[in-house]
Amino acid sequence: MKILGIIPARAGSKRIRGKNMKLLCGKPLTQYAIECALSTQLLDSIVVSSDNTKVLELATQFENIIPLRRPDELSTDTASAIDYVKHTLAWMKKNKAQTFDILVIIQPTSPLTSPKDIDTTIRLLLSDDNADSAVSVMRLNQITHPFKLKIIEDNWLKPFLKEEKIIFQANELPDVYARNGAVYAARMSNIEKGIIAGEKCLAYIMPEERSVDINEPIDLEFAEFLLKRKIAHS
Repeated sequence: MKILGIIPARAGSKRIRGKNMKLLCGKPLTQYAIECALSTQLLDSIVVSSDNTKVLELATQFENIIPLRRPDELSTDTASAIDYVKHTLAWMKKNKAQTFDILVIIQPTSPLTSPKDIDTTIRLLLSDDNADSAVSVMRLNQITHPFKLKIIEDNWLKPFLKEEKIIFQANELPDVYARNGAVYAARMSNIEKGIIAGEKCLAYIMPEERSVDINEPIDLEFAEFLLKRKIAHS
């Protein structure tokens, strides 16, 4: 099985300008993804797909990393992930004469992802021939549990999903999970259909402390706190 890893790191970001090159403990976010991907056991090739010149220059500093300039039309807010995936696969086939069985997306916005997280997600997919994809997820805590969610109508607080007849204790809530955005693995049959995570998708549960997704400036501050704590305890 040939496995391709793609690190998508486009330039545009409305909430954090230049997000993928923002420094976390002195190192760009994209570098964390590159170093993590290089430390895996299962990736055969690794591509950094970006329209950002600084990102591509960073990628050239690492052996066994292929920097690939993404076309502008595939780098907009409305462009889908499947678009840059197909662009990367076509480029690899044309320029490297390489085709793949499994495609893995590794997000720079999840800088605490470990090589084990990537390899375990891949192994999970390979372990079941019926699965078309596997993704990393995290268990939602009590505050973000859907039973606790509310909406506001004319200043009145109302349940979002169901009437909460009683106040649930944390241990009474059923476990609920959400994709944490860190790792996506898919078979080529999915890509050919124009999808990544399909209907037969397996879940790899990542610990909450590694599931930070950088979307707002406060996420970057929290990730730095967690990373410094990890370094201090290592």
